Amino acid sequence: MGHFSSMFNGLARSLSLKKGRENSRNGNYNGTEAAESMDKGAKKNDFILRSSGTVNVDGSKNFASAFSKRGEKGVNQDCVIVWEEFGCQKDMIFCGVFDGHGPWGHFVAKCVRESLPSSLLSNLFEASTDSDFDLDSDKLLHEFDIWKHSYTKACAAVDHELEQHPKIDSFYSGTTSLTIVRQGEALFTANVGDSRAVLATTSEDGNLVPVQLTIDFKPNLPQEAERIKQCNGRVFCVDDEPGVHRLWLPENQSPGLAMSRAFGDYCVKDFGLTSVPDVIERSITSKDQFVVLATDGDEDGISGV
Repeated sequence: MGHFSSMFNGLARSLSLKKGRENSRNGNYNGTEAAESMDKGAKKNDFILRSSGTVNVDGSKNFASAFSKRGEKGVNQDCVIVWEEFGCQKDMIFCGVFDGHGPWGHFVAKCVRESLPSSLLSNLFEASTDSDFDLDSDKLLHEFDIWKHSYTKACAAVDHELEQHPKIDSFYSGTTSLTIVRQGEALFTANVGDSRAVLATTSEDGNLVPVQLTIDFKPNLPQEAERIKQCNGRVFCVDDEPGVHRLWLPENQSPGLAMSRAFGDYCVKDFGLTSVPDVIERSITSKDQFVVLATDGDEDGISGV
């Protein structure tokens, strides 16, 4: 648990610089303030990348590259983020890809990109000060459970804030979200939608082998279809798209979403669509080389699985 507790020490140290040591000693701070402090510090030190390019902070063992390009459909609704030294930890990095859809999809994707990392930090920080997550207690939940709990709360908060956003109409628009956090040998992945994370690892004969880390959450997956059915949503293919299962309202042939999890899309949130993330953990070994995060326009060409 050393990595996990040291992360919260980093959050507390950053906040003390922001608010002063006396306030920190008095416990006069919260997760939102800690996250805001992290975000401002990262921007000031150019630790955050939000466009095509590379990040390789001096002294870091991490290297990240991002690329996004407009396709033939018009506006590029994909966006990315790389946050080096996430949580004020030298060995921690946050990466994410977001695939918007609908008339306001590009705005929704950018909104979630801006909100989710800080919301995750906020919830992780709150977990560190919650008596139920006492780091010295014998009843401490496994590290993964705390990450899953924090990711789930963060996604719920971001989705709620998006619905209330005064300048973004996300009733018929939304975005997927695929993010990873690496700290040391631990890799946490949180997936909302049908983007894909693929790990390149080395086989016994020395060749690179792709390992798909995430599930493509399509409406026809058995567990997804069952939830949609229970909520009175519908899943079917239209005649001109055989094999492409979409999520539809009970009585209207809309919105026709090709994924079963997303932020936004409030027209169908009561009919089976959810923003609950699928969170997984993997221990990195010396055989693992890199991870590719790709939106659904790219993933078929790079998965190999």
